Amino acid sequence: MLLAVAALVAGCTIDRGDKSESAQDSGPVAKVTQTPAADAKNVNPIAPVSVTVTDGMIDQITLANANGKQVTGELAPDRHSYKITEPLGYDASYTWSGTAIGTDRKPVPIDGTFRTLAPKNTVPATLNIADNQEVGIAAPVVLQFQASVQNKAEVEKALTVTTNPPTEGAWAWFPDDNGGSRLHWRPKEYWVPGTDVQVSAKLYGLDLGGGNYGYTDLTSEFRIGRSQIVQANAPSHRMQVVRDGQTVFDFAVSYGEGNEPRNVTRSGVHVVTEKYEDFMMSNPPFYTNVRERWAVRISNNGEFIHANPESLSAQGSSNVTNGCINLSPGDAQAYFPTALYGDPVEVTGTSIPMSAADGDVYDWTIDWSTWKGLSALDETHAPSISATPVAPGPPR
Repeated sequence: MLLAVAALVAGCTIDRGDKSESAQDSGPVAKVTQTPAADAKNVNPIAPVSVTVTDGMIDQITLANANGKQVTGELAPDRHSYKITEPLGYDASYTWSGTAIGTDRKPVPIDGTFRTLAPKNTVPATLNIADNQEVGIAAPVVLQFQASVQNKAEVEKALTVTTNPPTEGAWAWFPDDNGGSRLHWRPKEYWVPGTDVQVSAKLYGLDLGGGNYGYTDLTSEFRIGRSQIVQANAPSHRMQVVRDGQTVFDFAVSYGEGNEPRNVTRSGVHVVTEKYEDFMMSNPPFYTNVRERWAVRISNNGEFIHANPESLSAQGSSNVTNGCINLSPGDAQAYFPTALYGDPVEVTGTSIPMSAADGDVYDWTIDWSTWKGLSALDETHAPSISATPVAPGPPR
């Protein structure tokens, strides 16, 4: 009987030697995937950066630059992934440090270094309207770069204009000026008063072409104010200020004499851009360093609405100026505080229309079909506008 039991036990014995040895030799099962891969070069600083773990989870993890500063990131609730939540720097080295634990409870290191791209240049840009600014109903949004932009379509894709109420509008590329490329956004028609506007330009990390990249993102939140339109008919020798549909001022004025092109007040929709209580005006050889009061600039060719006691006798009866719109000191002082950046000044009845030659804000002289064709994303690509760049001209 004892012999039989011994034989039975011997028959049930299983030899585990080979399989135990195999299990001891097998590596950890957790798999770590880095994006970008370790040792990657020329990584865009806004490209997705993450670590993913399969057959395991992340125990601890950091990404730091060469100075040891940690980059902000977010660990997924299931601990299977981690992603960076802030842009990286240009031309910088970043190193992972951490550990993943596999389903077999064995640790796997998270390590590796990658480097971001080094631009030939980073190009600053500016938006013309500040946060919380109130502007007039003809105000364009102007994005000005400090170098020429080649990848215009990619820039437009990085821009958004959000309005409440919804407003039809479009971007248009203007000829390079003021140190670089520029594009304007305007609505199809004048803004609706009270419109809230948000502008976002995601330019950091954006390839502008020619080795240039965007310097930083830009945003602006502003509001459209009341409707105020200056109606300026030169043959009438008068100027009306119409606010929210009501005429609030009707001034006697004098326009450009018009006996030669240089002193013709240009016809078309001008835009108020800046104003000065005191301004030293020069237009050699006709006059130099003349102090004028209550000066409101309406174009960069030297046209202002301003007080001029010297032309007082002509105001309301004849046009004698070098191109500006002259008012009496009292009328100019009354109008001055009501003027906002972006107010339209509609000049009519003169021999020369306003054009690209008259400065950098001539947006409303361009018909809507042509305007849309100036977008780099527009399929029709209407002929580009062209003009000889002009600096702010002397007062006229």
